[in-house]
Amino acid sequence: MTQNGAKYRSRLPQLSDRIFLTDAGMETTLIFHDGIDLPLFASFDLLKSVAGTQQARNYYARYCKLARDAELGFVLESPTWRANPDWAARLGYTRASLADINRKAIDLMIGLRDEFETPRSPMAISGNIGPRGDGYQPGKLMSAKEAEDYHGEQIAVFADTAADLVSAFTMNYTSEAIGIARAAKANRMPSVISLTVETDGRLPTGQTLKDAIEEIDAETGRAPAYYMINCAHPTHFEDALAAEESWILRLRGLRANASKRSHAELDQATDLDDGDPVALGRQYAELRRKLRHLNVLGGCCGTDFRHVEQICFACEPVT
Repeated sequence: MTQNGAKYRSRLPQLSDRIFLTDAGMETTLIFHDGIDLPLFASFDLLKSVAGTQQARNYYARYCKLARDAELGFVLESPTWRANPDWAARLGYTRASLADINRKAIDLMIGLRDEFETPRSPMAISGNIGPRGDGYQPGKLMSAKEAEDYHGEQIAVFADTAADLVSAFTMNYTSEAIGIARAAKANRMPSVISLTVETDGRLPTGQTLKDAIEEIDAETGRAPAYYMINCAHPTHFEDALAAEESWILRLRGLRANASKRSHAELDQATDLDDGDPVALGRQYAELRRKLRHLNVLGGCCGTDFRHVEQICFACEPVT
């Protein structure tokens, strides 16, 4: 272990040919299934109370047990997607209290790993980072330097914990992703960049996945350990992954939506479209047959334990 207790920071176990599960759509699960109020979609706010912390722990424990029982790896993504200064300030957090809640989130992940990890089910801890703005719309674009300074605050907190890596999810334009990758590198943290796409398989800016990944790699010296796609249905991006090109090898993870709806439709929806868990599992398995290196698997909006369970059942036999 490193001096700060990080177990896998220098050797991420998911950089292998083994399947690693992760969790599903935490926020939509807590809101629509568990009836929990999450202001601003901020699941980290649960950690301010003992009861809320227990609710978060209960959510993760089912997934950890699934991975352990299936003898698959697991990536514990901390509930900190909204735990950056702009969003936290809207909920009344100071910079000091925000840093404390980020540390508490990693402590929660450590406790879960201590309980569920086995030699056959290694569990990496990821400090989860979300966009400064809206996950569906780029809005005001930061420069890479602005993004590095902004997100560097949260990354520095994670670097002083036992987190093994940081993962930036729902990135919808490249300069923010570049800044995060540079900030992680400066803090000697492995990083993962997860991009989101529209129904045409392109980022909300219109950029292709290929161009986005190649740009981020070029601007950061290939700093990200790997890339992911999240918050889109497989039918939205499967054509973009059909080409046999080297950039596709940089993709290792997928956290898809249950719904085929566009981001605009999801943003306006008052109901939960949870799709078909069995069908989603089959779609993941089909992608795995074509892209054997795709090995970090979970869900995003509308997905819950049923979806990840079906993904596990469908993908485990795919070698």
